[in-house]
Amino acid sequence: MASSSSSSKKALSLVFYITLFCFLSGSVSASRTSPSDVNSKVKLGLYYESLCPYSANFIINYLVKIFEDVDLLSIVDLHLSPWGNAKIRANNSTFDCQHGPSECLLNTVEACAIDSWPELNKHFPFIYCIESLVYEHKYSQWETCFDKLELDPKPIVDCYTSGYGTQLELKYAAETNSLVPPHQYVPWVVVDGQPLYEDYENFISYICKAYKGNVVPKACSNLFLITNYYGVEQKPVFPVGYNK
Repeated sequence: MASSSSSSKKALSLVFYITLFCFLSGSVSASRTSPSDVNSKVKLGLYYESLCPYSANFIINYLVKIFEDVDLLSIVDLHLSPWGNAKIRANNSTFDCQHGPSECLLNTVEACAIDSWPELNKHFPFIYCIESLVYEHKYSQWETCFDKLELDPKPIVDCYTSGYGTQLELKYAAETNSLVPPHQYVPWVVVDGQPLYEDYENFISYICKAYKGNVVPKACSNLFLITNYYGVEQKPVFPVGYNK
């Protein structure tokens, strides 16, 4: 009976990944934004680390919501930065990650995915798949995401085994370490250059508030916009992993 339940869950997961992949492909091609609206896109930055349970929770239960509305997705310029609270060692070519070597590997894998598949409709479903496994404490099975999404593993494997992935991670380290104000924990969510601090799960409200384009997504029209004042630091209400 347990094996049957497990198989059903795996089947449902597979269907979801494929649906997300197809939806993203359609969303990108079906975007109805004008050139002026493209210039009005709101920059959404997520600074995170792969094995942080709070980062995984944000990605699979909150960030994914922007993909439920084509118009909402079309006004967002999403940037993922998989470094988080990692530290560069003195030799400047290796690093220590908060959740150990496995996190360093998966940070690098996700950096390689973003580089190898720069299109959002390819790298986000892959990262979502990995983070779903992290959320389920099954991250050692991350390579199954290639089969689930019918993706060729070669670009990713070549990237992280050649050392190129390390260079990508050092780039994300420099980017994360140059944040103003500095990040204090993960997930660290930034909208148009402004950190959301403890209110990160309310990020869609901030996107809608920051958007200056002509086509207002339905998600924004129906949203009761309550946002914390930008730049006001408060003790996090939602779970975070502190930068130690």
